[in-house]
Amino acid sequence: MKITINQAPQYTGQEVTIGCWLLQKRGSGKLQFLQLRDGTGFMQGVVVKANDEDLFATAKGLHQETSMYVTGTIKEDERSSFGYEMEVSNIEIIQAAEGYPITPKEHGPEFLLDNRHLWLRSRKQHAVMNIRNQIIKSTHDFYFNNGFKKIDSPILTSSSPEGTTELFHTKYFDEDAYLSQSGQLYAEAAAMAHGKVFTFGPTFRAEKSKTRRHLIEFWMIEPEMAFYNHEDSLVVQEQYVEYLAKNVLENCKLDLEALGRDTTALEKIKAPFPRISYTEAIDLLHEKGFDDIEWGDDFGSPHETEIANSFDKPVFIVNYPKAIKSFYMSTNPEDPRTVLCADLIAPEGYGEIIGGSERISDYDELKERIVESGLNLDAYEWYLDLRKYGSVPHSGFGLGLERAVAWFSGVQHVRETAPFPRLLNRLYP
Repeated sequence: MKITINQAPQYTGQEVTIGCWLLQKRGSGKLQFLQLRDGTGFMQGVVVKANDEDLFATAKGLHQETSMYVTGTIKEDERSSFGYEMEVSNIEIIQAAEGYPITPKEHGPEFLLDNRHLWLRSRKQHAVMNIRNQIIKSTHDFYFNNGFKKIDSPILTSSSPEGTTELFHTKYFDEDAYLSQSGQLYAEAAAMAHGKVFTFGPTFRAEKSKTRRHLIEFWMIEPEMAFYNHEDSLVVQEQYVEYLAKNVLENCKLDLEALGRDTTALEKIKAPFPRISYTEAIDLLHEKGFDDIEWGDDFGSPHETEIANSFDKPVFIVNYPKAIKSFYMSTNPEDPRTVLCADLIAPEGYGEIIGGSERISDYDELKERIVESGLNLDAYEWYLDLRKYGSVPHSGFGLGLERAVAWFSGVQHVRETAPFPRLLNRLYP
């Protein structure tokens, strides 16, 4: 019977066959221990010389990443985190690999990123991708279960949703076009038709950044909600992040263990999250000895880390200055210098996980802000139409998938959480 590794617990005491690759092996004069992987999990196969000397010789001669069909009996193994192993009775080699470049020794990040297409096979990278997959599944479950509809926004756009110049330019026949940096504006249009929607797709930023917190291409989850004010949106954000953490903890235990992730911080992700205003955050930083920032400046990584370290769970920084935020954010009625927005800052130095705001719902105010920002008014006429025909209060936010994966998995470099980031980085060094 042919099964997969993750099905092994259902076949204890039975002889089965698994199509797999050899991750590593070790052995002695009497035993060979084969670390097997098949995409669904990892399991040890044991070859006993006394049982079959020819089979033992075959096992001893295997090289890393050789593909094969391994047949044997599934047995319980309390010493392994998986809890099961196979006593091997036959090995059928499919392709004998030799000279696999990523060996068990230490390799530098440049080498690993250049070999990303192979690095994905490693145990830790496999765990990161499993966590990424769980976050994707949980995202769809959360929004579908809460009455949201998924829409797909264009990847090629005529203008910048954020009002910046960090866009990849291309031609759409005879017109200028850009790779999208956000699906938000289109999601707002959809929210006026469906009430609550979310987009989930690739976004692009033409930033020549090599910091661990930036990618050229990443995936964004962007909900938009009609009749939701800023406070309503913060509640949804709390519930969403708590739901993600709960699902990762419950369904990715072996993956978190493989990564050596201390789950204590993840277990503290329970709503409600603390809140601190931008002004209070500036005062806090001054008290902590930061003299490189003043009211009106945007936070850098050290500032966000210090603010996050003052709390034991994610923290909202609310009401940033209008001058450093996007043109579509509603003015804070209690302080017109600021807008009704929030960034959710993750602990442990992972920085901003979510950015969101209440959107301007008044036609004249939005038109004025577009002009003040130096944007092409004609390009935003359709966006202004949303305020001309049945405008309502509405809010939304965006969560960057790769940064969230880095946080939950505890990896130290955000590029490790994207499937093939180096390919794009090679095109844009």
